[in-house]
Amino acid sequence: MASIRLDDPVEIGGLTLRNRLYRAPLLECAGTGDDAPERLAAELEPAARAGAGLVCQGATIVSETGGCAAPGMTRVADPPFVESLESVTDRIHGHGAAIAVQLEHGGLRSMETWHAGYRRDHPNLQQLAVSRPPRLLRLLDTLGFLDYDAHVLTTDEVYELAADFGRSAALAVDAGYDVVHIAGANMGIVHQFLSPFYNRRDDEFGDGVRFLEVVADEIREQAGDVPLMTKVPAETAAPPGIRPRLTEDNAIDICRRLDDAGYDALVPVSGSVFWDASIVRGSFPARAWHDDRYRDGYADAFGGRIRARLVELGNRLEATWYEFEPAWNAELCRRVRDAVSVPVFCEGGIRERGHIDTLLGDACDAVGMARPFYAEPELPARLLGTNVSGDERVVCESCNNCAVPQVTGAAGVCRTPSVLRRAGSLKMEGAYDEAPEMHAGDADDPVG
Repeated sequence: MASIRLDDPVEIGGLTLRNRLYRAPLLECAGTGDDAPERLAAELEPAARAGAGLVCQGATIVSETGGCAAPGMTRVADPPFVESLESVTDRIHGHGAAIAVQLEHGGLRSMETWHAGYRRDHPNLQQLAVSRPPRLLRLLDTLGFLDYDAHVLTTDEVYELAADFGRSAALAVDAGYDVVHIAGANMGIVHQFLSPFYNRRDDEFGDGVRFLEVVADEIREQAGDVPLMTKVPAETAAPPGIRPRLTEDNAIDICRRLDDAGYDALVPVSGSVFWDASIVRGSFPARAWHDDRYRDGYADAFGGRIRARLVELGNRLEATWYEFEPAWNAELCRRVRDAVSVPVFCEGGIRERGHIDTLLGDACDAVGMARPFYAEPELPARLLGTNVSGDERVVCESCNNCAVPQVTGAAGVCRTPSVLRRAGSLKMEGAYDEAPEMHAGDADDPVG
C-alpha cells in the first residue's frame, strides 16, 4: 500500500479536504461585536490562503449568556450575528479550504468561576455544572482562588443544553461552516460530562458519553448531515492522587462509542482533569508574566497582585511538571486509530515535517497545529508540498508567551523576539508568498 502523504486528500463524513494539514482551534479573541467577522477573517484566512486543508475556528459559545472560558470568545447563539459570519466562510472557501466551527460551553471552567473582574461585573451569573464541584475545587473556592455558585443541571436542562449545541450548529451551517467540531476536552462542559472526576450523576447522563450522543442527535436533526468531529480526553497527565480520572483505555472506549454514534472524525488528547499547562506544554512564559503591559490585567483577572503572583508560581511549577514532548498525543491517537473506523486527527506538539510524515498512516490520518500559527499565520505554505525537506520545521519555540496574556483579553499573538525575527526573515525570503500546488480540481471544488 502506498504511504499516506501530507498533501493527500482525506474525507470526513462525505467532505473531502484537499490535504491532511489543519489549523487546530485557537482563541481568536474576536468577540461578538460588529467587527467580529473581520477580526475572525483576519485570523483564519491566512492559513486558508497558504494551503491548509481545514481551518478550525476556536471555541465558540453556544449559550446567549455565561459559559465563556476566556475573554474575547465568540458566541454563536444569536441568528443575525451568526448570519454575518458568512463573510468569514466565504473568504475561507475562496482559497479552496474548508472551515470548522468548534462549539463549546465552559461549565465549571467559565470566567464566572475564575476571573475576579468578570465576577464583579456579572454577580448574578451561575456556572452550569454536571454535578456538585469536586472537593478539591470547593477547597480552592473556600481559599478565594475560585468562586463557585454552581447550578447542577437537571435531566431536562441537559437535553436543553444539547439542543443549544444543535441550534448553534444549524446557524453555523447556514452561514457556510463545513464541519462542526465539539470541544470535548480542556475542562469544558463536555469534558466534565465525560470525566468521572466531575460527573457523579445518577440519571442517564451519569454515563458521560450519553451527552455526546444526544448532542450528535440534535445536530443531525437541526443542522442535517454535517461532518461532525470532537476531541476525546484521557486524563493521564493529572497530578498523582487525583482520582477518579479517565485512563487511555477509557478514552479508547469512548472513541469506539462515538464512532458508533456517527461522529465522523476524532481528536484524542491526553491531559489533566484541570485547565492547566498540560493543555499547551512547553517553557514557563516568563516574558509574558513580567510584561508591564499586562500586570494590571493579571491583577484584575486573579483578584489582586498577590494572587496573580501565586498563579504565576503555579504556572512555573506546572511548566516543570508538564515537559514538552513532540507529538505528545501520538501514542493515544495510534491506539484509537486501531480501534475505530473513522479518521483520527492528531495535534499537540507537532513541529516538523519529517515527524508529520512518520505520524500519517500510523498514528493518525491528519495533523493539526495551533500555537505555531500565532507566529506564522501562513505556515502551511512552508510545510506542504511534495518536495519539502523533512527538516522543515515551525519557528514556534513552545514558550507560551502567546497564551498567558489572553487571560487579560489580549490577542493571541507571538511575543517572543527570537521567534518573530525568524518568521520575519522567512517572510523577507518569500517563504510564504505562494501556497503549494493543490490537487487538480481543488480550487473549483474545495470541499468535495
